[in-house]
Amino acid sequence: MEWKGCKVLVTGGAGFLGANLCHELAARGARVTALDGFLYGGGANPANLEGARVELVRGDIREIDLRPLCEGAAVIFNLAAQTSHMGGQLDPLADIAVNAVAQVRLIQAAREAAPDAVVVHASTRQFYGRAQRLPVDENHPVAPPDANGVSKFAGEQYWMIEHRVQGRPVVSLRLTNCYGPRLRIRDARQTFLGIWIRCVLEGRPFEVWGGAQLRDLTYVDDVTAAFIAAAEHPACHGRIFNIGGAPPASLQDIAELMVRLSGGGGRYVTREFPADRARIDIGSYHADDSAFRAATGWRPEVGLEEGIARSLDWFRPRLAAYL
Repeated sequence: MEWKGCKVLVTGGAGFLGANLCHELAARGARVTALDGFLYGGGANPANLEGARVELVRGDIREIDLRPLCEGAAVIFNLAAQTSHMGGQLDPLADIAVNAVAQVRLIQAAREAAPDAVVVHASTRQFYGRAQRLPVDENHPVAPPDANGVSKFAGEQYWMIEHRVQGRPVVSLRLTNCYGPRLRIRDARQTFLGIWIRCVLEGRPFEVWGGAQLRDLTYVDDVTAAFIAAAEHPACHGRIFNIGGAPPASLQDIAELMVRLSGGGGRYVTREFPADRARIDIGSYHADDSAFRAATGWRPEVGLEEGIARSLDWFRPRLAAYL
């Protein structure tokens, strides 16, 4: 695919993953429109798009007329979502409105205004629930542990129906914990790593819950590469893929690494999961992403130590803009 001059729509484009993707697409010469509603508690931040040649449209995907934004788009990267698990539990109607109903709005708009556009949809490993086997492949049973998992699964399935019934080239990427520059770090709404990074940089202790659990964290540059590869390879169309990252490590090992890389300013305390979180916790997880590697040749390039070091270095001079 030739990105230079290519018209691209990125929903959730001022958020963590969306903004990093926008920067890369713009650097490749694409004509990028970023749509973001800057919803309370989300990952959007005006600072995320600084320096990128991107048209930013502020609008709520639940309400804005999406047809003009889709008009003529060759690729739609769909990253608009409510991602907070506790947020979904506390307000499941709002969760459904963004993650499911708004997805149908976008599907309908794209049918009218961009009938041939490739769609790459950002999905999640969350709705596998507690893993029955590790690593988790795409055939693992789906058993969402919380309201957010249900709404995200519904949104993904609406897009896959669009492929099966309408023939649109759609790819869904089920992501694991992603981290890196432009992550929401003011709290833990996006991922536990966000609040860990903030605490380390502020010289405060952070909490590690369930320290023996395993995670395969994906650095944001590798996530961006996966989105672009999914759009570029027709072999991906109509398929759902897991995206993993570095080899799995325990949460406690990740915490130790972060403390060491902080230069001595970091420390942590361990505790059990709070009761409300324990009920929706998925336990250990790491992905079998061999199908995506085979389809595209993609593989993660940034190891855990390098990724955490890069993240701390990036946020250190920019901390005030992300709190």
